[in-house]
Amino acid sequence: MIELFLSAFVTLFVVLDPPGCAPIYAALTTGASPAQKRSMAMRACLIAGVILVIFALFGQDLLGALHIELDAFRAAGGVMLFLIALDMVFEKRTQRREARAEKIRETPEIEDVAVFPMAMPMLAGPGAIASIMLLTSTAQGVQGTLVVLAALVSVLVLVLLALLAASPLMRLVGAQVEAVITRLLGVLLAALAAQYVIDGVRGSFGL
Repeated sequence: MIELFLSAFVTLFVVLDPPGCAPIYAALTTGASPAQKRSMAMRACLIAGVILVIFALFGQDLLGALHIELDAFRAAGGVMLFLIALDMVFEKRTQRREARAEKIRETPEIEDVAVFPMAMPMLAGPGAIASIMLLTSTAQGVQGTLVVLAALVSVLVLVLLALLAASPLMRLVGAQVEAVITRLLGVLLAALAAQYVIDGVRGSFGL
């Protein structure tokens, strides 16, 4: 169970990317009061958590209703995560997030960013949904599912802490260190994604 927790924790940490979300959140909440920033950060994590828990618990039933085999979803999810990893390594993901943040800042009437874009798609995006479904599909029984959910909660707590400390954290870390961390996490996610694809292919062809 410890191995499952660590695997789930690392996967979700890389996909949700607390260090990458912090500077974007700091940019999106420029001008907001500390109380408003805390409120939006907590609601963003709560909403994202609810979305991911729903997919963790009922995602497999949804696949069954659509007649999609679990191994096919593993392979497809692995490809999606690999594309995210490539974006992280080449900083495309960060550029898109910053562009989205800039667009929202240019729209004065949009003040509350808790639901969009923080909760979805930045936190509970396609990569996170695919990851949580893959992890729960490999978990054994109720205990394994609870371990995966515990890893999810742990990562969301770290995301919340990163959002709450976004402004001072960015001043402390700096853009260059953040870029290095993002690239390292991208390489790790690429390896995990490749493993998902390998497992899906093995299961589909009985290898």
